[in-house]
Amino acid sequence: MPEKQKPAEKRKAPEKPKVALYWCSSCGGCEESVVDLAENILTVIDAVDIVFWPVAMDFKKADVEAMPDGSIFASLINGAIRTSEQEEMARLLRKKSAVVIAYGACAHLGGIPALANQFERERILRYIYEEAPTVINTGGIRPMTTYKDNGHTATLPVFRHVVRTLDQVVDVDYYIPGCAPTPKLLLDALLALLRGERPPKGTVLAPDTALCEECPRKDSKPTDLHFTEFRRPHAAPIDPELCLLAQGFVCMGPATRGGCEARCIHGNMPCTGCFGPTSRVRDQGAKILSSLASNLDAQEDKDILKILEGIPDPVGTFYRYGLAGSLLRRALKPL
Repeated sequence: MPEKQKPAEKRKAPEKPKVALYWCSSCGGCEESVVDLAENILTVIDAVDIVFWPVAMDFKKADVEAMPDGSIFASLINGAIRTSEQEEMARLLRKKSAVVIAYGACAHLGGIPALANQFERERILRYIYEEAPTVINTGGIRPMTTYKDNGHTATLPVFRHVVRTLDQVVDVDYYIPGCAPTPKLLLDALLALLRGERPPKGTVLAPDTALCEECPRKDSKPTDLHFTEFRRPHAAPIDPELCLLAQGFVCMGPATRGGCEARCIHGNMPCTGCFGPTSRVRDQGAKILSSLASNLDAQEDKDILKILEGIPDPVGTFYRYGLAGSLLRRALKPL
């Protein structure tokens, strides 16, 4: 008798590339930008398997630790690195991932959290826990990183002395800039990587041209600027058609990478520089500072200082997102 024919084995669906997302020191806007993909998020979910996304799903650190090294196709890490826990998770995801992407301005450049690098760690802690107007703490009590009680030990992350960019802690393959990145940039980057279209390591996945190139007001930008004052957006009306620099507002557009679709400009506000510099700019803040200073319409010191009064916070203006990755990096002495 002929052998009984074995039933055909059920074919397994091909395994999807694994993707992880993690949130370090940031506002959470980058996490929201993933949801801002709207219906396109279905395209992403259909193409990948999200294996770690603590802000949206129930994953634990142990889940990542159990994964084979290099088994995650890509990890998108947003936020700067300020605590020991963030550093630990960044190193773990680097070990488990084939590709690590610094997602958003904080991971890319340090972001708003890096403005804390103007101050020593002790001054920050003293203000937060003892001196802030809403704090009553006569005993000067601060959180302890380790506490033991009845045979149990509780721990908290260590607050590091300095805020760092992601690539100052782990090796980074690519960068997606912005505060937050646009859904288009995120979708284009993910789909390109999934198709195997990998640019050179270290590439910022956005156009390598200045924002002025895509600015809807670029035709009204004068060839020669002459600043007699710097105006602040909350204190002066803004012409919705005219170049913001021509109106005397500090606009970071000439020193900032494009790709954001000029969203702030369309909202009648100056660019604040969240996409960081192009590849041809070493220091974003120094670039715009040099440009503005060379166009001051003044010769005498007192006249120059009068004009500069319109920029009361130079670091927060020129290095709003990029202090950690800049030439300045951090304060060496308490201010």
